[in-house]
Formats: sequence, C-alpha cells, structure tokens
Amino acid sequence: MPVTEAQVIEALRPVQDPELYRSIVDLGMVKGINIDGGAVGVLIALTVPGCPLKAEITTRVTEAVGPLDGVDSVSVDMTVMTDEERAAVRLQMGGGAGQAGAPGTAANPAGGQRLGHEEGRVNQFMREGSRTRVLGISSGKGGVGKSSVTVNTAIALAGMGYRTAVLDADVYGFSVPKMLGITDDPVVIDDMIVPPVAFGVKVISIGFFVEENQPVMWRGPMLHKALEQFLVDVLWGDVDFLLVDMPPGTGDVALSMAQYLSRAEMFVVTTPQAAAQRVAQRTAYMARKVHLPLRGVIENMSWFTGDDGRRYEIFGSGGGAALAADLGVPLLGQVPLVPALREGGDEGTPITVSDPASEAAKAFTGLAGAIVAMGPARVYNPELKIS
Repeated sequence: MPVTEAQVIEALRPVQDPELYRSIVDLGMVKGINIDGGAVGVLIALTVPGCPLKAEITTRVTEAVGPLDGVDSVSVDMTVMTDEERAAVRLQMGGGAGQAGAPGTAANPAGGQRLGHEEGRVNQFMREGSRTRVLGISSGKGGVGKSSVTVNTAIALAGMGYRTAVLDADVYGFSVPKMLGITDDPVVIDDMIVPPVAFGVKVISIGFFVEENQPVMWRGPMLHKALEQFLVDVLWGDVDFLLVDMPPGTGDVALSMAQYLSRAEMFVVTTPQAAAQRVAQRTAYMARKVHLPLRGVIENMSWFTGDDGRRYEIFGSGGGAALAADLGVPLLGQVPLVPALREGGDEGTPITVSDPASEAAKAFTGLAGAIVAMGPARVYNPELKIS
C-alpha cells in the first residue's frame, strides 16, 4: 500500500523545530507533501532566511518519514514563511501581535501591563490570571554563589516537570549562559526573541547580545530599558516558574523589578558568616520597602565535607539561620561547598545535571521542593472579583 499524506503528517507531528522546540506541524512549517510512488517530498517553510539549522531539520524530517511502510526515499525542500505566517507563529508561542489593542484582544490579552517604549506589547507575567511564579534570587553582595543557586534550582524545578525559565538580570556580571553551556544566540522572529533552552530551562541574558569580555557601562535608564525588553520582546511561552538572577545590592535593576514584576517573590542568598548576613539584610529590607514578599533565605557554602567524612564550616556557621530568624522567614536550604559545583558552572554542566546524586545536587532538589511546597505568595484568580 502506498503511503498517504495523512500518514506523513502524523509522522512529522512529533518532529520539533530545533530552535523553537515546537512541532513543525503545529507551527505551520509543513507547507506541502508530494507523494510519487515510494518517493516522498516534504516542503518546509523556515521562520527566517538562512536558518543555520536547515540541515538538522532535514535530518529530523527524513528520519521521521523514512521508516513508514511504502516509503523508499525522502526529499526535503525549503522555503521561507511570509510575514503573516511568522506573525501566526509568534502568536502561537505567546508573543503579542505588535499592535496596540484593547484589553482582551490579541494585542493585549487579558488586559496585561503595557511597558514603556514598547507600545502594544504586554508583560505576560503581569497578565490577569497569569500562573507563572516569578522568583527573584537576590543577594546583598557578590561572591555568594547567587547565580549558581539560580541555575541549579531552575534545573531542579525543570527536572520535577515544571516549565522553567531564567532571566539573567545581572546585567554587569552576567554569567548564566556560560554556566548552562549555551553558545547559540537566541532566534529572532520579526522583532521577537526566542530564548535558547538548556537542560529544559529557557534562558535570556544580556550576555547573548554583547561580547564576553565587553564591559556593560550603562546608567539606570538603560538598565531599566533592558529589563523591559527582556519581559516584552521574548517569547517566553507558558512557564510555571521564572527565576530572575538579580544583580547584587539594592540598585536600579531591583527597583525596576519591583515596578515590572510586582508579583515577584524574593529569596535572599547568603553565606554563613556574620558579615555576609548583615549585608544580605539590606536586600531583604529593600524588598519589603517596595512591597515584594520575602519568602525565604538560602544559605550557600554552608560546609565542606572532607575525605574523612567530617563537615568543616570554613565560613563559620549560623548566618543563614540567624538571618531567617531576624526576617521572620524560613531557612529554605543549605548548600554545601563542593569543588564540583564550581567546576560545573565553569564547564557549562551544572552539578544538578552532572551529578544529581551528589550532596549539593540533593540540596538544590530539596530547595526546589520547598519552594513548590510553600505555594505562591499571592493567589491571582480572574474568576474572583470584588464587586
């Protein structure tokens, strides 16, 4: 029996675009099926001309269709989507229509928050009924391992089945792409950015847009604009958790986050020594001043376990617990000091991936579980209204 067009389409449905992580059938990329006996031709429409992963798409299509009964050969031809077709893809992936609209229209779904210079663009994390929990991972000072905590907690959440994303808001000290081993630039569809994915986590960072050794020398308004664009110009899709790797201290980005992500829950990372605890307090107090709920403290570098099995408290002890008690929030986790944690960040393979059974990886899994168990700080339900 010769193969049918319906059989070819069904075979192609599990095939994902390697950059958009969606079915090429659902995205409307399959533009034609030509069957001539046992020879099957497939026409694929790329989202942008010169797509660098054309060869990968060809391989995936060939491997999906080739095993079907009655298929002797598979040929794949490429074309490019029209502006209208790209706009449809953007909408399907959660991007706005790019035009101003009334609340509840495609351009402004559910009356979401508009942001500054991007007329008609919507901050999806402030939409009425949004179920995304925004977790701000902050610290009073640099060097406490805040980015490592962010990355590994995100991977732990993704491993638990949650759709997870990371916004690297540490504009001056961006490190998240390197920690996750991401070398590919984000894909741009029209004027919308598709974030790369690593270990099940979507990521956006200023590091994708500047050279690695290039200093970012911006004043407050530029930082404000960068965060704004990360929120409205990125096709985040539906995510359960957005972790924001905050810059150290209490400066411009923290203030912008309070404005743009007023539903964010704040978590403070500290180390055990008293000096770090006192500095971390300032970040916690700022969160309360701008009315962001403070949910808990995370202590990093809590101890080092030697070859003799003993725990050595290199940076002292009790700082995290004392800070949590002072702030009236729980100490959600203690992460041990292990060389593999640092090495994983340097090599782009976080410890939650390279050694999930390790003491440190289990600490991050426990931390992720504690965050899930505590639930959101505020529950937003569009069906509950005050009349």
